[in-house]
Amino acid sequence: MTALPPIFVLVRPQLGENIGKAARAMLNFGLTELRLVDPRDGWPNPSAGPASAGADLVLEGARVFASTAEAVAECAHVYATTVRKRGVSKPVLTPAEAAEAIAVQPGRSAILFGPERSGLQAKDVALSRAIVTVPVNPQFGSLNLAQAVVLMAYEWGRLQDLSQPTVEPVLPPAPQEELEGLIAHFEQMLEPRGYFLPPSRADGTRRTLRSMLTKPGWNHLEVRTWRGILSTLERRRGN
Repeated sequence: MTALPPIFVLVRPQLGENIGKAARAMLNFGLTELRLVDPRDGWPNPSAGPASAGADLVLEGARVFASTAEAVAECAHVYATTVRKRGVSKPVLTPAEAAEAIAVQPGRSAILFGPERSGLQAKDVALSRAIVTVPVNPQFGSLNLAQAVVLMAYEWGRLQDLSQPTVEPVLPPAPQEELEGLIAHFEQMLEPRGYFLPPSRADGTRRTLRSMLTKPGWNHLEVRTWRGILSTLERRRGN
């Protein structure tokens, strides 16, 4: 995928904590270019860092602009996130549709997010080529700033080859020889304690024990753990 990542533009954000949370959401999905339009409490903001949970890369690179128009001046594609159409006739996309469009179109793209209380103004939406609306409950369309940012960032990240967290490989089941050793170890410890009595039920009891020990499909590390447990119990009994 050759498209440049989108620029996230927070228009007149009010709280430093929300800027930090937005930066945290962005970096989770590999996005680093943040722009701020006339932040209410100025910039830098001491409340942003702790809220970002370590997304310092995004905060340190954040640029401040006096107007939305200046913030997106070099962008060929501008998307406005809003639940209201503001009376403007523009294409309306879901976050997934917007991310897919950004991923294939040339030129820089910017996504606008409005202030926490009121959202984007009509003059901000007018700068956009399309509106991005999340299909939320029509009776309660109340996403906060960080939630809106993470939805857009996720849809972008979904299309990228982001490295996944390291997953421990699944080990194959232990070979039969190791399982036989485990079964024998159990029987060796249980026999002296009369577990297989009376003799008339011994064969059935041994079969049930074998079934229980072979059914889980333990790998060799798990079998070794069981053997270690049994050996420890044997030592304690001997003491």
